[in-house]
Amino acid sequence: MSGIGRAGAVVAAGTLVSRVTGLVRNIVLAAALGTVGAGAADAFTLATQLPNNIYAIISSGLLAGVIVPQIIQAAKHRDGGSAFVSTLLTLGVIALAVTTALAVIAAPLLVIAYGDKLAPETQALALAFAYWCLPQLLFYGLYALLGEILNARRVFGPFAWSPIINNVVSIAGFLVFIWMFGVREDAAGWTPTMVAIMGGTATLGIVFQALVLLLFWRRAGLRVRPDFRWRGIGLRHIGRLAGWTFLMVVVGQIAGLIQTNIVGSASSSGPSIAVLSYAWLVFMLPFSVIVLSIGTPYFTRLSEHVSANRPDALRADLDSATRTIGIFMVGALAAIVAAIVPISRVFTKTPDAAQAFAWVLAAYLVALLPLSFQFVLQRTFYAHQDTRTPFFFTLAQAVLVVVTALIAAAILPLEHLAVGIALGQSLANVVQLALAVILLRRKIGPLGLGGAVRAVVRFVVAGIPAAAVGWLVFALLGGSAGWVAGGYLGALFGGAVIGLATLVVYVILLALLRAPELTTAVRTVRRILGR
Repeated sequence: MSGIGRAGAVVAAGTLVSRVTGLVRNIVLAAALGTVGAGAADAFTLATQLPNNIYAIISSGLLAGVIVPQIIQAAKHRDGGSAFVSTLLTLGVIALAVTTALAVIAAPLLVIAYGDKLAPETQALALAFAYWCLPQLLFYGLYALLGEILNARRVFGPFAWSPIINNVVSIAGFLVFIWMFGVREDAAGWTPTMVAIMGGTATLGIVFQALVLLLFWRRAGLRVRPDFRWRGIGLRHIGRLAGWTFLMVVVGQIAGLIQTNIVGSASSSGPSIAVLSYAWLVFMLPFSVIVLSIGTPYFTRLSEHVSANRPDALRADLDSATRTIGIFMVGALAAIVAAIVPISRVFTKTPDAAQAFAWVLAAYLVALLPLSFQFVLQRTFYAHQDTRTPFFFTLAQAVLVVVTALIAAAILPLEHLAVGIALGQSLANVVQLALAVILLRRKIGPLGLGGAVRAVVRFVVAGIPAAAVGWLVFALLGGSAGWVAGGYLGALFGGAVIGLATLVVYVILLALLRAPELTTAVRTVRRILGR
């Protein structure tokens, strides 16, 4: 377990720094292009989502779900898995290059598919950005492929730390844009130079993020060379497993396309594509820092337990991962809820826009805990090399996402459309968690999570009054009419004060409830700070 703790600390420390710098990146980007009612922001967000959506699904599905267990199995070979990884990388790079080329050719169709309801000038700007941003797909895929190979070889740090380089490059480029051209919220009047600076900056950061992983390749202990001999190493088996994750990619893309297309109609009226994206990034901040950093080392352990036929050890780690993730995520949820208005003000120009942003973020937060716990369950399926079952509960989730988005479009005014779509996404994630629990029980029997469920209830009992205290601090600082919502610096400082107050009360209440998980959480935080 100490190995899990050390690995989790390395990943969490890198993820924390990368997410903090990523937060700064997005604040600078919001300052350059705006958010609520900003056509330029919607166009840039749509263009960057095209490669990003595919990467997000591949990295959490095909690579994590199929490749990691296969590499662990291949490590038992005489060469330690070098031949398998060589073939995998060769095939992966070729496939990524072909896919990227096809995506660039299809850029006009992709922009129309995602942004059909955008104004003509916003569509045109999105297409110009897309030509600069779609090559990111190759480097996103390369980053995910190299990173998961390193993770499978227990080299966890570089994958978590390398995004910092991307954020630094992006911050510098966006600041140069502001210095040269000022704030550009309108989609009209953009020159090729302006498009090149924004789009080129975004892509250059991803290039550096991927290539820096090569500097750490020696730690994996693998000798890799181009290898086109693809027969006889189990690619057919991988193909069967990956077939289901490919279907998940298709299902997820269709759901995301419909969401983006529908909310695009609100681009000039209120929260739209950019606000959904920024709110999702804030929502994913604790998920990325906590769930991914804790879950990544656990996933390697779960795969090893399955490979060695140790079901009791698997259930023990499943329980431990749920408890550890739960104690952190409930605290993070309480802090974000208490400071939601100042957090939203950081990404918006006015207090009224902050209120609109906050409602979208609140709708997403409904699913923060369910999505966190579902991550562990899904990785347990992947550890069993079962990608078929996750496809079905992901399909159910995607259907609900589409249905709720269509309902929102039919009954809500444009200024509230983004809130309805975000809430539908959250409700779909809750249903997805319930299905994942039922199907995993059918697969491996009792999950042994009774103690973990009781622990999460304790965390929630502590989190609710902690959030109330944080909200009281927000009110004492003037609330929405006070300095904590009056400008960027006040929002940043006020949000930090409110969040810290919430977390202090949360920890005190956990201590009074004698939650045994608090000791593990404190030890984990010390490791992260030490790193």
